[in-house]
Amino acid sequence: QVQLVESGGGLVQPGGSLRLSCAASGSFSSMYVIGWYRQAPGKQRELVATVTHGGSTNYADSVKGRFTISRDNAKNAMYLQMNSLKPEDTAVYYCNAHPSLPGSWGQGTQVTVSS
Repeated sequence: QVQLVESGGGLVQPGGSLRLSCAASGSFSSMYVIGWYRQAPGKQRELVATVTHGGSTNYADSVKGRFTISRDNAKNAMYLQMNSLKPEDTAVYYCNAHPSLPGSWGQGTQVTVSS
């Protein structure tokens, strides 16, 4: 099964930007739709954005216009550019297929938006 590793998180002030990366140990080509998820403390994991193999994207209403998802199939990589960050974006961010593959969850990367 494809293993996924997230990176790029950190502490940023409100209004700031971060770029998350997701690297796959195997080929992304087996995953037609991949996406970014996040889980805030005390809340359920939620789907943030998805991208198809052909590059079509979809976003949760809460991040639409601020986040941009992209993928590079040749590099088996996916990215999430996050702009205009808000405190409510604070969460651990994960990448996975959509629908998610239980065996492919990584450790996630922490994003904290705070002044």
